[in-house]
This record gives sequence, C-alpha cells and structure tokens, in this order.
Amino acid sequence: MRRLFLLLALTLLGGLAAPAFAAGPQVGEAAPTFRLQDQNGHWRTPADFSGQWLVLYFYPKDFTPGCTTQVCTFRDDIAKLRKAGAEVVGVSLDDVKSHAEFAEKYHVPFPLLSDADQAVSTSYGVLASRMGMSYAKRTTFLIDPQGKVAKVYVDVDPEQNSGQVMSDLAALKAAP
Repeated sequence: MRRLFLLLALTLLGGLAAPAFAAGPQVGEAAPTFRLQDQNGHWRTPADFSGQWLVLYFYPKDFTPGCTTQVCTFRDDIAKLRKAGAEVVGVSLDDVKSHAEFAEKYHVPFPLLSDADQAVSTSYGVLASRMGMSYAKRTTFLIDPQGKVAKVYVDVDPEQNSGQVMSDLAALKAAP
C-alpha cells in the first residue's frame, strides 16, 4: 500500500509519467508502415523487406547496458536469422549520428532506424515517457513475409530475445 501511494504521489507530482500508449498492432494485423533513416542515412521502409520475415525490435537508448546486450545478441545471431529467412531491424528515438556511432562501435550488420519524431514508436504502441524523457519500450515484432504481425514480445529480456525469435520463427515456418 505504501509503495502504491508513493508511486501515485510521484506520478501526480510529475516525477514519473505514465507510458504514452497508443494501441499497437496485434497478431494477425498488418504491421504499420514507416519511412525512417538508418545509421548510414539511407531511408528504409517495410517494402525493403517484402517477402521476408522481419524482426523489428524497439529499444530505449543507444549505448545503455540492456540495449547494447540486445544489439550484440542479434548481431551474433544474424547469420542464423538470415538463414531462417529473417532480417533484423532495430528502432529507437536516437538520431542517425548516435546510431552510426553505436553501429560502428559494436559492428552492427543490420539497420538501426532513427525514430526521432516518435511517429513509428507511437504507431507500434511502444512510446513511453518517464521523468519527462520519451523512449521506445523494449518490444519486438516478428512480421511475416506478407507484412502481418506474427508475434509480439513485450518487455523482453535483451539477452534472450534473439533466441526466442529464432525458436518462434522455426515453429511458425513449420506450421501448416
């Protein structure tokens, strides 16, 4: 009860803000479209990945411990994911320059997209705010070759997410 009161008081005083949720896409629905720049300044859209499985993962911030773990895990598994017919794309609110530095430092072989205006994070229902700072919640969408959401992973473990996706991808591809 005391914890609930403290959380409520902090929220009312502006110390914590509730997540700014928009309803994100659900399994079976078409994935929202986007047009964002990657770490190299190239514009990317879902059409770039048409006919392939797409692992679209949102993360809070470049260079933070959990986000670094997650990007490195996807990096280390990229050959297996591509062999399974999937491409990986990371999205955060960081700018192109930050993504370029992050990708270079950790040798990221897939696009990191800048959603600086927060429109894509909003359309996927992952935009959140805390203490006046907006960020993308750690959420992954597995999108099928027809552009429909096949699986949604909420509040993922950065170390386990890639393995979960590979396991589910194998099961989805094997299903009749």
